Order: sequence, then structure tokens, then C-alpha cells
Amino acid sequence: MKKLILAVFILLSFQSIAQQTEQDAIKQTINTMFNAMRKGDSTMLRSTFAKGIAFHSVANKKDGTVNLEIENPDDFIKLIGTPHKGVYDERVTFSDIKIDGPLASVWTPYKFYLDYKYSHCGVDVFQLMKTANGWKIIYIVDTRRKDNCPE
Repeated sequence: MKKLILAVFILLSFQSIAQQTEQDAIKQTINTMFNAMRKGDSTMLRSTFAKGIAFHSVANKKDGTVNLEIENPDDFIKLIGTPHKGVYDERVTFSDIKIDGPLASVWTPYKFYLDYKYSHCGVDVFQLMKTANGWKIIYIVDTRRKDNCPE
């Protein structure tokens, strides 16, 4: 009986270590994306995206309604890679990562700074796919606001 309990404990430990390793790899992909934004490096940025990535924003309009905005990932990549004043610095907190085989979902509250000056906050939700080249971002949806930001 002791051997069975030990075997189950060892098996669960390996599963926990594998899960943590996958979470670390997912965080690395997302952190690489934000590092690319800070550096203005469109090649680095593109390396974190899967072909066919989709971008959306859930936006609160001035009249109180909510709108789903569709954004073009190529425009975003071009914006990051085009020389510009200021540093695009998005600071995230990883609060929830779910993994099912080759699919991951990540919830990250954030604060965005332009040239180290606070601009806005919200939540980014990432969907990632595990590929032969590691975890790639396939979908990003976010919210944006100026107040009620996470600490």
C-alpha cells in the first residue's frame, strides 16, 4: 500500500512540474511580446504570434454602450516597428492560466505607460496554441479604462 501511495505521489508531482513548466513557457511568450513593444521590435513581436492571430477590444463608448472593436494585427505590428517617440510599456500581472493540451487561456490585468507616464489600464485575455516552435498567441481581447485600475 505504501508503494502505491508513493507511486501516486510521484506521478502527481511530475504532472505538477510539467504544468508549471508549461505555464512558465506561456508567460515567457507573453513577456516577450511586451518586451518587443518596449523595444519597438516588430520582428520579435511577430515571433510571438501565430499566423491568423485575431485582436479585439471591448470598448465602453461615451453613450454608455459597449462595442466590440476589431483590430488589425498587421497594423499593430507596423505601429510597434515604426520609429516613434516614447516607450510603449504594458505591465501585466498573471492572475489565471488554464491549459488543455495545446490550448491555453491567460487572464492578465495590466497598466499601460507611455514614456513611463500612466495612460490607462484594463485586462488582456490571451489565447495561445502550442506549436512545434513553442507557445504562440492566437487571440488577444482587452478592455481599456482610465480609472478603477488594479493596484
